[in-house]
Amino acid sequence: MDKKDISFDLKAIDTSSLVDRVEVRLIEVFLYKELKPGDSIPKETELASLMGVSRTVIRESLNRLKTMGLIESKKHKGTIIKSPDLSAILEKSIIPRILDNKTLMDIFEMRLALEVGMSDFVFARKNDSDIRELERIVEIEPERSDNILFDVDHEVNFHGKLYQMTGNDTLKDFQNLLLPAFQHVYKTGILKEKGKRKKYTSHKELVMILKNGTADDFRDGMRKHLENHFQRILKDKKEE
Repeated sequence: MDKKDISFDLKAIDTSSLVDRVEVRLIEVFLYKELKPGDSIPKETELASLMGVSRTVIRESLNRLKTMGLIESKKHKGTIIKSPDLSAILEKSIIPRILDNKTLMDIFEMRLALEVGMSDFVFARKNDSDIRELERIVEIEPERSDNILFDVDHEVNFHGKLYQMTGNDTLKDFQNLLLPAFQHVYKTGILKEKGKRKKYTSHKELVMILKNGTADDFRDGMRKHLENHFQRILKDKKEE
């Protein structure tokens, strides 16, 4: 190796701001100390002294962690660790008119994956009251919906009830959170064409499966119910 070649000995310079580095270091310490929700952290002045930075830097770093939902201020307790609210964090970022089409489609595909994947939970946790409510919802829907691209009320009412039936609060929050992105995907024509598949299963048929079928039947029914969307997306990707 040429001793005059200094490239081997040079390291990348850390160009992140002091606030960035303090933020990362605080999170590392929280994890190392295995702090749990409710545990207190030192005051700004103490953190500034311990880390050798100004209170302004500490304050900005803490504000970032508050925005992330990792800490919060409590009266008489100071600043404590908290369990982040995932939905609240994502809500600040999911703005359909700002997100590009690729991200919107990724979100829409995530919806499809969630709804097929959650079918076992829906089936296992259903009760008679759930079935009756679903029956009331589908009673006012059109007789044929296999080629309807999107109806906000029908989708929200039926699929929202399925999310609720999972008993998973995070899933329910996700459904409410992602709905504007779903609507935007439909309204902007990102899904370019309507589809009509013989395998399609309607909302009404899904309710009948919940009443009389098996968990496997319902999972298969959910996949077929969303078949049009899968076909549109996969067809579009092939044509790219």
